[in-house]
Amino acid sequence: RAEGATPVLVEHALADLEAAGTSLDALAVDGLYGHYIDVERNTLVVEAADEAVAAEAVDAAGIDPSLVSVTAAEAPELYFVRGGDSYIIENSWRCSVGFSVRQGSTPGFVTAGHCGSAGDQVTSGEAAPGTFRNSVFPGSDRAWVAVGSSEPLYDEVNMYSGSRDVANANQAAVGSSICRSGSTTGWHCGTVGAFNQTVNYAEGTVTGLTRTNVCAEPGDSGGSFITGNSAQGMTSGGSGNCSSGGTTYFQPIGPALSAWGLTLVTT
Repeated sequence: RAEGATPVLVEHALADLEAAGTSLDALAVDGLYGHYIDVERNTLVVEAADEAVAAEAVDAAGIDPSLVSVTAAEAPELYFVRGGDSYIIENSWRCSVGFSVRQGSTPGFVTAGHCGSAGDQVTSGEAAPGTFRNSVFPGSDRAWVAVGSSEPLYDEVNMYSGSRDVANANQAAVGSSICRSGSTTGWHCGTVGAFNQTVNYAEGTVTGLTRTNVCAEPGDSGGSFITGNSAQGMTSGGSGNCSSGGTTYFQPIGPALSAWGLTLVTT
């Protein structure tokens, strides 16, 4: 006979495994997290908190237990997008989410341009996986990341002890109180010192930044600056730290929204 795949006689028909899975779909059992067909093992894998939960579900669905194998699993959680949360770029370095945005029907978030170049991948972290669509650095320090169409966008900033709703992007005046959220140091506050700050980073010069006396540290980059419920911008860089204090500059959010046709997600 011609060479090729070798037929294997299996115990359970694929149709039987699929029917068992459909029966589980109709159930709502606490601790039952999911299921899939493992074709190679010829079994319906049931993911549950423990074997007792799986057995309860299989019994309630009227499934032949011989069709099933059980895998202990943790409760799955949705990825989401929220200001101040962490994200990892290319499995290598960490930054923070600025604010949730949309470009038409495409969801995403704004962040700092120095966090990634167009095409770079957000591979893990608290934020949803995505792709840098646009990024400018140096000159400016702004970027936006597109995430999957089903990912929830939160209209808030993580205060690391509660959250702050985002209502608009009205610019705060010099002298105004302002707070910052970032995945390294959390929530810190201070005042707006000056607009249109030019900063000469080693990687290049950035203009149009806003100066504050809020502290920040590496990994806080890209995170949210907010006054009241008004989005102000995304952490760029600075000096000092959150032990001794420091100066931090942020990229105003307006240029990112206007340049790329983004809409801020608000309450």
